[in-house]
Amino acid sequence: MEVIGCSLWDNWVEEALSKLESLKVLRSLRPIHLPHGVAHQPTFVENCSSNPNQEFQVFDGPCQWDRASVEVNISESTFQKWLHDVPSSGIPIFAWDDNDAIYENVRDDDGVELTDGKLRKLIVFSGNDYMGLSSHPMIRSAASKAAQEHGMGPRGSALICGYTSYHRLLESSLADLKGKEDCLLCPTGFSANMAFLTAVGNIGLLLAGGKPSYDDRVAIFSDALNHASIIDGIRLAEKQGGAVAFVYRHCDMCHLDALLSNCPMKKRVVVTDSLFSMDGDFAPMSELAKLRKKHGFLFVIDDAHATFVCGERGGGAAEMFNCETDVDICIGTLSKAAGCHGGFIACSKKWKLLIQSRGRSFIFSTSTPVPIAAASHAAVVVAKEEAWRRSVIWNRVQEFRALTGIPAESHIISIIVGSEHKALQASRHLLKLGFHITAIRPPTVPPKSCRLRITLTAAHTMDDLRKLTDALAQCVNFREIEALSTNCFPKL
Repeated sequence: MEVIGCSLWDNWVEEALSKLESLKVLRSLRPIHLPHGVAHQPTFVENCSSNPNQEFQVFDGPCQWDRASVEVNISESTFQKWLHDVPSSGIPIFAWDDNDAIYENVRDDDGVELTDGKLRKLIVFSGNDYMGLSSHPMIRSAASKAAQEHGMGPRGSALICGYTSYHRLLESSLADLKGKEDCLLCPTGFSANMAFLTAVGNIGLLLAGGKPSYDDRVAIFSDALNHASIIDGIRLAEKQGGAVAFVYRHCDMCHLDALLSNCPMKKRVVVTDSLFSMDGDFAPMSELAKLRKKHGFLFVIDDAHATFVCGERGGGAAEMFNCETDVDICIGTLSKAAGCHGGFIACSKKWKLLIQSRGRSFIFSTSTPVPIAAASHAAVVVAKEEAWRRSVIWNRVQEFRALTGIPAESHIISIIVGSEHKALQASRHLLKLGFHITAIRPPTVPPKSCRLRITLTAAHTMDDLRKLTDALAQCVNFREIEALSTNCFPKL
């Protein structure tokens, strides 16, 4: 069934592309080679031991700049507003004192200074910069050099004038990382999911030459806890009339199998987060791969939170679970573990051509600025080479388990405390002790499942972790966590 299913999808995509070609609406990317060619390589820095034979300089352990990804300062007024849950629409203005120390500079209408409050330092345990790459010198250097040479680059959509050799280089490196034939960059991870899902829904419309019958539509099977970008993409595909959504219970393969078995539609897609951002659990990748063989569906994952962190090469969840060849399309982001910005869809050349011709959020968005593309390419290289960062993350996960007894599956740890009041109270307590961990509340999570979402990174030290768990123990009963962690299913 696997070969038949995949072959059918190839045929459907080819047929859709033929229809677009006959209508003369196939879109083309035209890489612009900016003056002086692809970006100059970053200069080497003199700190830390490194491998001078690398095209990009990489390092064999943590360096001083890594702390910039987990240490932040906040003003006293921001601290007080957070502490008392006072809404804020901006941040204060800062100034420097005579000793070159930064402080909050708040003045009245006449320019009279009202406060000289010093800033508070916080350790961030709520960010998504899992590898600690946002402050890496090679990534900073790549962005800086591209900006110095080209500014922000040609500004336009990728289909008009915004697609350069920098973008193509990044796409190639991501395709290689994911083991796919090609890759399409999108402005964000959110827009990548939207682009793919609207494009896949268009197959039903294109092949029918209009609004298809129910059985000729594309059936999209979605995990109940999938990311909002997947949900919104499915809604748009349904609204356009080319797709029908089926929601299966979170990670419940028996439910998914039953839905697939009873589905009359031939064009079937299963889409899931590979690592769920609010719960920290993995999709059952191996079981999904088995169901793919049985039912012949198109297997699509949103690998946003596993890319660069999971797998020996950082290839993500599919590499970690040894099912890369079973995943047909891998959607991801460069705004999390890469420490940069943007989204991507790793796929075949046929799928890329279809998505760039029918993915609305891709077609109608300005492309990624050249310095960001250059920085992202550097991040792909560094993340692959500095494998010690992945090891540190997984060491932190094991240490967190040992210190708390919470059976964390990944670097995302969801401590469900129940009510909004309890979550806010715990977040405020941690803030007082110097930890930046926000309370996650509805509509991000269902009511009565409010939580503290803790993320462990390569920049955190064992000392950071000990202090955090000591602080958590003062406001959270670790023994109650597992009892509260019951799955809730928001409606699509």
